[in-house]
Amino acid sequence: MAAAVWTDRGTRAKNLLWILMGSRSNHTALKLCYDALAAYLQKGGVKTAVLERRHVLGGAAVTEEIFPGFHFSRCSYLLSLLRPHIYRDLELKKHGLKVYMRDPHSFTPMLEEGMKGAVPRSLTLGSDLAKNLNEIGKFSQKDAKAYPDFVAHLEKLASAIRPLLDSPPVDIRGVTAGSLRKRLAATKTLMPIAKLGLKLGGNIPDFYEIITAPIMKILTRWFDSEPLRATLATDGVIGAMTSPSNPGSGYVLLHHVMGELEKEKGAWGYVEGGMGGLSQAIARAAQSYGVDVFTEKNVEQILVGSDGATKGVALKDGTEIHSKVVLSNATPYATFKYLTPKGALSEEFIKAVEQVDYTSPVTKINVALDKLPNFLASPTPDDKPGPHHQCSIHLNCENMDILEAAYKDAINGRPSARPMLEMTIPSVLDPTLAPPGCHVVSLFTQFTPYHIKGREWTQQDREDFGDTIFDWVEQYAPGFKTSVVGREILSPPDLEKIFGLTGGNIFHGSMSLDQLYLARPLPSLSDYRSPIKGLYLCGSGCHPGGGVMGSPGWNAALTVISDLKRR
Repeated sequence: MAAAVWTDRGTRAKNLLWILMGSRSNHTALKLCYDALAAYLQKGGVKTAVLERRHVLGGAAVTEEIFPGFHFSRCSYLLSLLRPHIYRDLELKKHGLKVYMRDPHSFTPMLEEGMKGAVPRSLTLGSDLAKNLNEIGKFSQKDAKAYPDFVAHLEKLASAIRPLLDSPPVDIRGVTAGSLRKRLAATKTLMPIAKLGLKLGGNIPDFYEIITAPIMKILTRWFDSEPLRATLATDGVIGAMTSPSNPGSGYVLLHHVMGELEKEKGAWGYVEGGMGGLSQAIARAAQSYGVDVFTEKNVEQILVGSDGATKGVALKDGTEIHSKVVLSNATPYATFKYLTPKGALSEEFIKAVEQVDYTSPVTKINVALDKLPNFLASPTPDDKPGPHHQCSIHLNCENMDILEAAYKDAINGRPSARPMLEMTIPSVLDPTLAPPGCHVVSLFTQFTPYHIKGREWTQQDREDFGDTIFDWVEQYAPGFKTSVVGREILSPPDLEKIFGLTGGNIFHGSMSLDQLYLARPLPSLSDYRSPIKGLYLCGSGCHPGGGVMGSPGWNAALTVISDLKRR
């Protein structure tokens, strides 16, 4: 394989290799195969190559046929936070991306006996405000009246912070040190923060509160009904080892409402063919600009010269590819603990990297079914899908106490006895995923610890937890267990081993306040540059964090191109 070459109007050449994923410890990328970054580098005059460790392109945004005829979004399973400008710039529709929009968005059935033969209650929320108010009114008319103001309040805060997603953090070192010319140039990085402050105006105290407070505090102030509060709270804890009563869970909720899909704010959708369809569309876009994309190229180590600068990478098969720039989409921990040679970084730096929090509460379960689940709270005849089948189905989310108890189980070293479940059935909208009459189901479950009472997970532990999950689903949708054709249970260690998610953390590091913006992943690493010249981070462990597809790569690309032009 030839090394990639960067040219600037033909006057000089510099080798560039973009390392997407792979290491001797099976660490890979999260959420999105960063062919988007490669495409922007290529468009910026940087000849780029992508190396993928596994046989399937996309990191954790992949589609795999786990059981014959059933195709799963095996890890990442929903699309929303792909930045709109990347969607447009790379012409992803032209390159085959098709998204099925979901409406309604959320369905929360209750476990209760129906009154006088009536079905159990449920809460369904979508884009139709009038329908939302009618649904909420079943539980509280006061809450129905308050809901429009709450949505407007969240959108005001989210719209103010969205521009920060597409900008590198403030260049503190540039602003405070160096020549006057460099300081003036660095002051440009202050503009997004200044614009945020101006846009928030009198809402700055509200913004400060939501990024620091427990989501329970905020939701309790707005609403009385438990089903509404618990349903909204799921966005404050999803993917995070935290509870609604823990400080900072408010920001996690805000993070998840900042998305946009087909110009609809806060919307989420299914990619046709599974999440691998997104990765393939981005790869095709990148290749159209001249990017070279390779799979099954397992990177063993980043090469560092005697001068302390990057020299390329060594593959596990012994091949060396020489390059002066390497971008790692592996987690910061994997990049510096496993891919970087020992001795290339100071002990103090490695110690700081080891302190980054990668705690994960997630066990992902992929299920093949021979018929559609039928929920007691919203039954449908003849196995026909209803509107509620297409959205995120929240089970064990009737009240905050259930979420709190599930969290406490995990922090005490045991899988939750009554887990928080987010079920999605993408085959309801996308017929390419399963045989006729059959369905694929994703169960995103919380809370589970990385170690069970201090020991490793066993296969029996996985099966026992899977049985617990299925028993709960069965209570909401009788007949579910007999419809199961096959199931795959991915505990936090499995997510780490297969997809390279350190600790099993889907965000490449917790989205806590001490690990955001200027401190993501560390204060010394917030500008995507590493202590090794030519080595950059471009994954979700960087600002703006996990789930925001494309922004870390976009910002890293800007940084790399800027640095190359100065050389």
